[in-house]
Parts: sequence; C-alpha cells; structure tokens
Amino acid sequence: MSDVEKYDGVLLGLAQQMEGGVPQLFDVLFSFLSRKTDFYTGAGLERAKELVLLAFDKHSASAAKAAEEARRKREEDQKRLQERRAAQKAREEAELNEPRIQEISDEEAKQFEEKKKQESCSAGDNETEKGDEEAEDEEDKGKLKPNAGNGCDLENYQWTQTLGEVEVRVPFRLGFALKAKDVIVEIGKQSLKVGVKGQEPVINGTLKSEIKTESATWILEDKKTVVITFEKMNTMEWWNRLVMTDPEINTKKVQPENSKLSDLDGETRQMVEKMMYDQRQKELGLPTSEEKKKRDILKK
Repeated sequence: MSDVEKYDGVLLGLAQQMEGGVPQLFDVLFSFLSRKTDFYTGAGLERAKELVLLAFDKHSASAAKAAEEARRKREEDQKRLQERRAAQKAREEAELNEPRIQEISDEEAKQFEEKKKQESCSAGDNETEKGDEEAEDEEDKGKLKPNAGNGCDLENYQWTQTLGEVEVRVPFRLGFALKAKDVIVEIGKQSLKVGVKGQEPVINGTLKSEIKTESATWILEDKKTVVITFEKMNTMEWWNRLVMTDPEINTKKVQPENSKLSDLDGETRQMVEKMMYDQRQKELGLPTSEEKKKRDILKK
C-alpha cells in the first residue's frame, strides 16, 4: 500500500457521509485549508491555485487511463458472456435435436462394460455407492442452474464469476437518468450494499466469501446500471451465491472458460481441468475421476 492509498479508508468514510458527493468533499477540504492552515495566504493565491492544478494534472492522466482500461475490460467481459450464452443455447438446442440412439466409441464402450462388471462385483459395495450418489443428488435439489457467466440472474440484479473475479450488475428502472451521487455503493471485506438514496437497498448482505476491497471498483453504466467488480480472496473457489440471502446455484454445473486456463497457476489449472473432465463424463453418463478412483480401490 502506497503512502497515498493508506488514507483511502478515511476519505472514503467522509465521502460516503456526504450527500453532496465530490463537490461537498471539495468544499469541506478547502474550508479546512482556509480555517486551519495558511494555504491561501502563506505563498499567495496564485501559488495556491498552482498547487491545486498540479495535483489535478498529476492524477487526471492515471484516472483517464484506468477508466479506459475498465471500459475495455467491461467490453471484453460482455463479449465473452455473450459468447458463453450463445454456446450454451447452441448446446441446449443440440441436446433437444440429437437422436435417441447414439454411436459410442470403443473406449466409451469399454468403460461402459467395466461399469456393468463393477456393479455386479459386490452388492454391498454397490448399495453404498448408490447411497452416496443419491445423497449427492438430494444435496443438489432446489439449486439453480448457473447462468452463462457461472453466476445467477436474479429478479433485481445479475452476477457472474470466474475463479478470480466477480462482477455484479444492478439495473435501476426509475424513469430518469441516475448520477453517481444518487447511488449508494458500500463494499466491505465480506459485505455489499447497493441502492439508490432514499430507497431500500437492492443488495445489503454478507458476501459468500472475503474479497480484496483495495481493488474493488464500481461505475454507473448508461446512467442506469451500477456495475461492480472485485477480486476474490480465495481464487480456487466457485461461489454458490453472491450474498448469503441469495438462492444457491449448483457449482457442479459451472462451465470454466477454456481460453483462460493458460492464465492460471499450475495447481489452479489442474483443478479446473479436473472439473471440466468430470462435467463431460457426467454428460456422457460415464464415471468421474473420483468414481474411477473408488472403483480402482475396490478392484485391489
């Protein structure tokens, strides 16, 4: 944390208490300088103006660069989300149109035969495994299917996720253009509050897990939608909900993004590849890696 960033908490606390937003914050700051320091009189008004402009110019370029990077990232994320939705729709249509009788490969046929043999090996072992599967299915009952972004589309907001990040989109249908000062966004280490001043918050609860508040950002998109982005503290976990009052999604049905596997560290990539493999096996009605491991142990 830099010398400047260590004051973020104090300044953020001040800004959140001021209904007038940034203009009121400036008014309070310059009032303090006039009453408690010789800022205006020590070196003259021209020098005071010069100092203000120097500070403005110093940070305006980096702010513009950060805004451009955030805009580009949103566009890329939105494009990937649309691609995932299109792919999901295509898969669902293909499943509806596929023939009832399918030709399987020799390898799949061999695995199917091994499965049938294993089922007949031991009635006791089979009953135990069946019980485990039933318990697993029972556990997933009532859980929602993830949206195309591996999150959830709820009545008043939508959230999507990767292993490392979460994006929350909260649209406000108020009939007039919003300004940043009209919006309340409070991001804590494990809490989130989003709403419009004078109204009940749309989100106000405990997050599923801890996040990195120092890199969290939010913007007002098209003067009607609040878009929040933050990094997860644990980058090896799929969230099953945004806040603890949300309905759960079935994280076994998330679709990791293939194009981003190369960006992950070795251990995380291995875990994601395992999840993808298990998902494909389930879709084919074949044993997952854990089920294969259990059967190998039973054979010994």
